[in-house]
Amino acid sequence: MCNFFSFCGDGYGNYIYSDWEHRKEDLKQNWDSHTKIMTDQGIPNVMQDRWSKYEYNPLTKKFCVDSEIEGHDHAAAEYWVNQLDFSGVVKPLVIKPVRNPLTGRPKEITEKEINLLRKWASVGDSVRASIRASVCDSVCDSVYDSVRASVCDSVCDSVRDSVYDSVRASVCDSVCDSVRDSVCDSVYDSVWAYISSFFDITYHYDFSACVTLWETGFLPVYDDMKWMLLSGKKTRIVYKIKT
Repeated sequence: MCNFFSFCGDGYGNYIYSDWEHRKEDLKQNWDSHTKIMTDQGIPNVMQDRWSKYEYNPLTKKFCVDSEIEGHDHAAAEYWVNQLDFSGVVKPLVIKPVRNPLTGRPKEITEKEINLLRKWASVGDSVRASIRASVCDSVCDSVYDSVRASVCDSVCDSVRDSVYDSVRASVCDSVCDSVRDSVCDSVYDSVWAYISSFFDITYHYDFSACVTLWETGFLPVYDDMKWMLLSGKKTRIVYKIKT
């Protein structure tokens, strides 16, 4: 299974891939299949083995030679893809570094962060209310389902999965290992709210308060009847409110 973003090179400085004009035609297609890319671009089957196959993650900048042809300049392929404008590949995708909110010293809390936490707590209450009226089992499921459904309507699965894998590899394990089991579900709420910020699309819920907190070094979590803000690599509680 080829991952987003896949492309092919002929060894002469020519690179081909699936652009947004093709992808938006059918979001269920595997547009990152190297074979499909070459077939769609009119490369005969007997010639496809002469092309090198590459994969690249535009968020982490990780470049991989999936299948190389001797004599091809793979460094040139990596340079080329690093210059590529991804707005022409997946228009709704937002290219930005993956941020870990729990690093360094705890950040100073201000009225701005308190108001953002209250706003996110209000969204959390709405999410939990929707759960009680549905068959979902956890807040995590509802936020996940909300983000997943909206993203799936706007981009193909391989793009969504690539963003999730990037966030998981960069922050999920370290964040979840730093908090108590009782707040893990709300951590995944925050993770999926943050993932939503990598797509310029409309969501059922407003995740902006959580995203802003995350990107400024605060992790909002919910524990029983309390909302809290965690900050710093030692996950210090810098603020809490009862709901």
